[in-house]
Amino acid sequence: MKIIAISDTHSEPLPKALLTELKTVDLIVHAGDFCEPGVFHQLKGIKDVRAVYGNMDGLELRDILPKHTVIECDGVRIGLAHGDGAVDGIIERLQTVFKGQHVDCVIFGHSHQPYQGMIDGVLFFNPGSPTDMLRAPYRSYGVLDIKAGKIKAHIVRLK
Repeated sequence: MKIIAISDTHSEPLPKALLTELKTVDLIVHAGDFCEPGVFHQLKGIKDVRAVYGNMDGLELRDILPKHTVIECDGVRIGLAHGDGAVDGIIERLQTVFKGQHVDCVIFGHSHQPYQGMIDGVLFFNPGSPTDMLRAPYRSYGVLDIKAGKIKAHIVRLK
């Protein structure tokens, strides 16, 4: 199963290269901060989408999306949350959110900073932002390939 993870799109148009790649996956995961529902509906028109709302999302998205959730993909449990508060300590706060839920991976956003790291046997994965050219070091998204209960993940830099 191939998943594309994105976050922090902030009402900006998605890059053409990302839109092309989205058509090749099994699932799209968005870790919040759409800022308006247009991108959410655009993604739903491409593939199946799992998403959460972020701190910048309004009531329209908060009414239809959870703050955090756990999804199962080919035997892998993925926690999905936007994250909140200061960047320092975000992983510790996410560990608390998903404590006892036996997740193999946590996909999150909020910082606009791509991140991939194993902590206590859990992959923490922030795809960065595919649209931010101010706070992020570069525009990016994430790809997760899941086979036989194993996850291979990497960050893709956009030009």
